[in-house]
Amino acid sequence: MGHVVFIGAGPGAADLLTLRGANRLAQAEVVLFDALTDPALREFAPNARWVNVGKRGFADSTGQATINALLVKHAHECRMVVRLKGGDPSVFGRLEEELIALAQAGIACEVVPGVTSALAAAAATQRPLTRRGNGRSVSLTTAMTRDGTLHASRSADTEVFYMAGKQLAALSRRLLAAGWPANAPVSVVSRAGWPDQLHSDHEARDLALAALLHAGRPTVVTVGAGAAPLNAVMASAEQPCAAHDPTQSAVASKP
Repeated sequence: MGHVVFIGAGPGAADLLTLRGANRLAQAEVVLFDALTDPALREFAPNARWVNVGKRGFADSTGQATINALLVKHAHECRMVVRLKGGDPSVFGRLEEELIALAQAGIACEVVPGVTSALAAAAATQRPLTRRGNGRSVSLTTAMTRDGTLHASRSADTEVFYMAGKQLAALSRRLLAAGWPANAPVSVVSRAGWPDQLHSDHEARDLALAALLHAGRPTVVTVGAGAAPLNAVMASAEQPCAAHDPTQSAVASKP
C-alpha cells in the first residue's frame, strides 16, 4: 500500500509551488489535480498519470465521494499518490473530508502547504494583510455558503472573502449591514497569482462597480485595514498634529 501527499499548488502560476511540493510531485505515480491548477505543473511529474478531479464552486464536476474513492483506489495500487489542490489544501480545500476517507482506509498521508489566494492578492497589490497598529487580525471566509446564503461580517481588522465574484453588489450591502463604514477600503483581485490577474480599488458602498471587470473570474475581496493602498496610509501618517498652544495648556491646568 502506498501513501497520499496533499500538495498546495498555489493560486495560479506554477512557479508559486513550494520546493517541497515540487520534490514530492516529482515522485508521484498518480496525480489527482484540481481545475484551477496550472497545466505547467505537469513538467514536475512527466511520467505520472494525471487524473482531472476538478470542480468549480459548489457545482461539482467530480463529486467528493468519487474523489475519496479514487484516492483510496490509487493508494492501494501505487507507492505515491499526489492530491494536487489549488491554493493551500487547508484553506477551503475540503481537505478534512479526504483525510477522513484515507484514515478510515488506513492510508498514510502528508500535507504540503501552499500559497492561498488571499496571500497572493496581498502580494500582487502590495497591501499587507496585517498593519502595525490598526491591522492586528485577519479573517478568511467564503462569501457564499452551500445553501446559497451570502455572509459578511466585521469580526477582524481585515476581512478576506473568497468566491465572491458573482455577488459583489449583494456583498456590498451585507458589509454595510455588518457595520463596515460606507467608505471602508475594499480591494478586489481576480485570478490572483496568474499573469492575467486584475485588481481594482473600491469603497464598501460602491463594490458593485467591480462586478463587470471581474465577471467570470475567481475573485478575492479584501476589506478593511489590509485593503488600504500604501499612498493612503502614507498620507494619513503625514498629517500634521494640532499645533500646541502653551497658553491653553497653562489655563487648563489651573485648579
